[in-house]
Amino acid sequence: MTMKIPEAVECIISRLNENGYEAFAVGGCVRDTILCRSPEDWDITTSAKPEQVKEIFPRTVDTGIQHGTVTVVMNRTGYEVTTYRIDGEYEDGRHPKSVSYTSVLKEDLRRRDFTINAMAYSHKTGIVDEFKGMDDLKKQVIRCVGDPIERFTEDALRILRAIRFSAQLNFTIEAQTFKAITVIAPNMAKVSKERIQTELTKLLISSHPEKISLVYETGISPYISSHFHQVPYEKAVKLNGRENGFLPEGKKYLRWAMFLRFAGEEQAVLVLKDLKMDNDTICKARTLVKWWDYPVKAEEESVRLLMSKMEPELFDDLLQLKMLSAYGRQITDYCKEIALIRDLIRDRGDCLYLRDLSVTGKDLIEAGIKPGKEIGDILEKMLSAVLQQPKRNTKEELLNKFVYNKAPAAE
Repeated sequence: MTMKIPEAVECIISRLNENGYEAFAVGGCVRDTILCRSPEDWDITTSAKPEQVKEIFPRTVDTGIQHGTVTVVMNRTGYEVTTYRIDGEYEDGRHPKSVSYTSVLKEDLRRRDFTINAMAYSHKTGIVDEFKGMDDLKKQVIRCVGDPIERFTEDALRILRAIRFSAQLNFTIEAQTFKAITVIAPNMAKVSKERIQTELTKLLISSHPEKISLVYETGISPYISSHFHQVPYEKAVKLNGRENGFLPEGKKYLRWAMFLRFAGEEQAVLVLKDLKMDNDTICKARTLVKWWDYPVKAEEESVRLLMSKMEPELFDDLLQLKMLSAYGRQITDYCKEIALIRDLIRDRGDCLYLRDLSVTGKDLIEAGIKPGKEIGDILEKMLSAVLQQPKRNTKEELLNKFVYNKAPAAE
């Protein structure tokens, strides 16, 4: 089988071969190319030692030289080139205490997590598949290389990676590998929350986020966090196979909100904080979870009020969340009606936020209001009035009503 590989990768492999070393594209890039998926990056494995790689290529970065990895820079893109290695003892359930180099490719492939990630390729040799990764791709299964108990004991993050690959590729987890996950699940406590969050996010933004249920069914969830373990996941994933296929993959906060929507605002925030999620994602997911099932009326005033609670893009996400969580044609039609009212409000340019008011804090000071809390209170009252009646958003009318206490002019 001949694979198409990037020109720079082919160049690196050829240069290493010309200097007397073996070299192959390896791991996920081989798997994804076989599956006609676009690889996120291209990794190269070689018999050359790091110092030998650095002698051959003029531009390199020592990104992981203690583990045999040098990044070769070509056309402003970095490609990780790693020496064939054998991992030493894993003392902390995550990282090998030491690594040693080997001249045998099979020994390097033997240390990898899953058979589908343990294949190598070069134009010279074709696919090197020592552990039947091609068979498992055809069967669509996730299987550990060698003894799954040993693989997961070495690095507990592999437990979650198995489930994440299952979601991304829509593969099943092979029986012995699945059983090993349930046995080694407590070792997840050794994995940093940041790494767990990264894997869970990749899972949720995949095409099959409903497979997050496996995190609970395999017994992993208690070791992620107590708050995560308490999420009512059965309700959350009930329709996700249908729903999440329509959610934008780039918006991780939307995927997290979809998963956490039944947990409630407070618990959703606790889950995301436990996982060391960034503040922007926490804030957006919190807003969506808070308002996703709010019974907004299909009336302009009610829709305006809800729109004012969040930025425009987030309101669009909220409507999408409502739509995809809907049961039955009646609720779907209701969501579409809300969307039509939203468009009308935007086209008309109704005031939705304090920044859109015709009166500013400076205007209030010039009108004789002393700087301080009172200014904020008055502006909030003005906004509330304008959300009810957008036509009232004029400086004269708002100042007359809320500062000078004059009756509004007759229409």
